[in-house]
This record gives sequence, structure tokens and C-alpha cells, in this order.
Amino acid sequence: MARISESIHGLTPFQRLLGHNVEVMERWSHLGELLEKDGRLQATLKEQVRRTLAKNNGCEYCKAKGKPAPHLYDEKMTIAVGFAEVFCKTKGNIPDSTFEILQDSFNNEEISELCAFICFVTASQHFGAIMKLK
Repeated sequence: MARISESIHGLTPFQRLLGHNVEVMERWSHLGELLEKDGRLQATLKEQVRRTLAKNNGCEYCKAKGKPAPHLYDEKMTIAVGFAEVFCKTKGNIPDSTFEILQDSFNNEEISELCAFICFVTASQHFGAIMKLK
């Protein structure tokens, strides 16, 4: 059971916890929907990054949505997932050498989107972990 009761606002347990502040829930959900869909990066790549972050960020709710699926990885996905792993291990203090590997395979727009996605998902997963969302 979560640490606080769910509000009546929102469609998912996560949204209902945020729903105690409807404007925050609505804007958070909108940004999440925007970042999750195909953009400069494919949604399938971002989903594997999300799953990788979930196993490291302690949100049981997020982990329940599935484990990483390495059999689906192509070269770009492998690099993005590896970057997410380094992000978790270094708490965002990414070594220049790791960032250079990212720059060899991704353009600036893709890097910006990937980093924004990683930071947003990490914040969401930390919220779920703090709230003990199952």
C-alpha cells in the first residue's frame, strides 16, 4: 500500500497519488506522454531505457511493467541502455568518455531527448519509490 491515500483524480495509481495536486498531475502526465512517444528517438528504445532505469531506481510499480529485453536491442538501443546504466551508477555524474561514446552514435537532438527522458523517468520512479507504489 502506498504511503498516502490515492486521490480521486487520475487514471492510474501513479496519477492518483499525484492527483492531490491536479495541475501537477496533468502537466506531469502530459510531459510523460510527450517524452514516451516517438520523437527523435523511437518509443521502443525509450521503453528499454525506462525498464533499465526501473530496475535501478527502486520503484516496484515501474518494475512490474517489465524487465529489459536485450534480445530486442540494436546498436543504438544498446548504447542508450548502457548510458542509462552509467547514469544510475554515477548518479548523473557521467564521465566524459561515456558521453563521447554517446556522441559517436547520437546527434545533439537525440542526446537532448535521451537525457531529458532519463531525468524525467528517474524523477517519476523516485516518486513511486518514495510513495511505496506497488
